[in-house]
Amino acid sequence: MGFKSWIIKPVAKKIARDIDRWSADALGAQQKVFEELVKVGRQTAFGKDHGFDGIKSYEAFHQQIPLRDYEDLKPYINRIKEGEADVLWRGRPAYFAKTSGTTSGVKYIPLTKDSLPNHFGTARNALFNYYARTGKGQWIDGKMIFLSGSPEMHEVNGIPTGRLSGIVNHQVPSWLRTNQMPSYTTNCIEAWEEKLDKIVEETLSKDMRLISGIPPWVQMYYERLLERTGKQFVKDIFPNYSVFVYGGVNFEPYRAKLEALVGKRIDSVETYPASEGFIAFQDSWEEPGLLLNAYSGIFFEFVPAEEIFNEQPTRLSLAEVELDVNYAIIVNNNAGLWGYNIGDTVKFISKDPYRLLVTGRIKHFISAFGEHVIGKEVEEALLSVANAKGVKVVEFTVAPQTNPSGGGTPYHEWFIEFDQAPDSLEAFAKQVDEQMVQQNIYYKDLIVGKILQPLKIRPMVRNAFREYMKTQGKLGGQNKVPRLSNDRKIADELEGFVLA
Repeated sequence: MGFKSWIIKPVAKKIARDIDRWSADALGAQQKVFEELVKVGRQTAFGKDHGFDGIKSYEAFHQQIPLRDYEDLKPYINRIKEGEADVLWRGRPAYFAKTSGTTSGVKYIPLTKDSLPNHFGTARNALFNYYARTGKGQWIDGKMIFLSGSPEMHEVNGIPTGRLSGIVNHQVPSWLRTNQMPSYTTNCIEAWEEKLDKIVEETLSKDMRLISGIPPWVQMYYERLLERTGKQFVKDIFPNYSVFVYGGVNFEPYRAKLEALVGKRIDSVETYPASEGFIAFQDSWEEPGLLLNAYSGIFFEFVPAEEIFNEQPTRLSLAEVELDVNYAIIVNNNAGLWGYNIGDTVKFISKDPYRLLVTGRIKHFISAFGEHVIGKEVEEALLSVANAKGVKVVEFTVAPQTNPSGGGTPYHEWFIEFDQAPDSLEAFAKQVDEQMVQQNIYYKDLIVGKILQPLKIRPMVRNAFREYMKTQGKLGGQNKVPRLSNDRKIADELEGFVLA
């Protein structure tokens, strides 16, 4: 055991005890969070607009606070951007987390002095809890790499603004910075290929023990390491590498490939972070699911997923949830988000403690690689090019191609039935891809970083989608072909309708 892991061990054990305490009384923890949020909320413009002075119970709370998405919250965000204080939370935000929007382009999610511990503190707690539960803390004595976005900020009326992963980078304590890789300068490189080469150069001779990142980005790092060294396995380069930390996408589709590259099975710690808050984390290596982060500045509500678009959907506190029911997750937090629908769905698999599985998104989407592409983006990208070129589209759907038959880099596969096809399908696909890059900053990062190759279009025979819907027993009525899928179920069914 090294010096740092020896020093940290009692701290890790205390954090694990704290987690045991509040998770054993998650309902009590949520009540405390609720009371504190309402107390501070009364001082804000939002609280005054929504009668916080009269809120004494959860029932009164959800009667006063409507569910909302970013569009509904945007007028308050704009007031903050214009310099006003005490709008959604006391004072002004410490940061804005900049992320892709739904109908409004870029979103600016406030992070406050009070909410920052939720983000970095939960990440720390998840790792220290792993140490305490497993006894494996040697990773603290070596180097750790966090494959993240650039920590460079720009200001929006005096508020530092950037990607969440870059903001969290600024919260790393001094005792950990000596272990952290890559260097700040390298982390600020925007061009992913250039950044990756520099990361490989900086880490190649280091005692790497913990690697954190989204699986496809980590896979690319592994492959570049092996190319550079000529080694067969990553374990031959980093013999003490023992922990992989991930979140944002499902690890399972990548597990076999990543473990084959490493040359052995690596312990992993799964997390569920979002710009709106750190929702949950893996607390056990014997039980499935992620522990709901019930005592970290977020008061959670849950709406049965099938009701989320109803005018008056059922809203439930944690005390009212049931197991194996798909819920839309709603956050109220100490960054000033109130009744905020983050768009994710979860289901609880345990109430003692409250553990959940992330089941997807409210709307159809693609995020096989962390890109968070939504229907509006693909529709606007395709139709803007089609309208400009006089191309007529009958129907289309998009799916990720994670394992191209000929090998190579994954891509988004667009199945399109044309009424009037473009003169050059290749040129048309290139222009649609350029529009997607403009629509979605995460997709842009993946294309520029060559994690994804540009999209490919599969032209369909006439009436392809009609025949497909007939085979599914969904012809007519209110049935619609999903614009997006995060798997290959629809895509595989459509293979028989592709134009030869």
